[in-house]
Amino acid sequence: MSAIKNNFLFLHQEQKEMFSKACEYAIRAAIYIAEQSLSDRKVSLREIAKAIDSPEAYTSKILQQLSRNNIIHSEKGPTGGFSMAKQELDKVKLITIVSAIDGDNIYRGCGLGLVRCNEKMPCPVHNQFKAIRDELKNMLETTTVASLTVELGGGLTFLKR
Repeated sequence: MSAIKNNFLFLHQEQKEMFSKACEYAIRAAIYIAEQSLSDRKVSLREIAKAIDSPEAYTSKILQQLSRNNIIHSEKGPTGGFSMAKQELDKVKLITIVSAIDGDNIYRGCGLGLVRCNEKMPCPVHNQFKAIRDELKNMLETTTVASLTVELGGGLTFLKR
């Protein structure tokens, strides 16, 4: 196999997912917590991990990040748990969650994984990939957690397979 083909396969295998696994779990967790918060329920770490099919220890770290970034609320004690304020659900956009977990690298990366790809020295797919990144950013900026809980509650979408 040629070196070029090997490098392409390596890059393709490296970028199987758009978001990190932590970010995927964070989005799922926020949607689940928001859905439960609509019923005035606080949910436990164990319940969230089970609902989003994530290891508890990993989920705990993700929830800490979401809490530190004021995306979710955490209350300790026997009546504690995780929740989101109902009036805030329409204000929490997916971009807030993605930025809290993955930062903004997703909007700046090269489609071919080149370090120095930019407007002045573009890779062969630069313009097409930039359009995709811009579309993704727009979707994340306009999609609220509240809108996703409606679809989830209606059985139109799912958080695990």
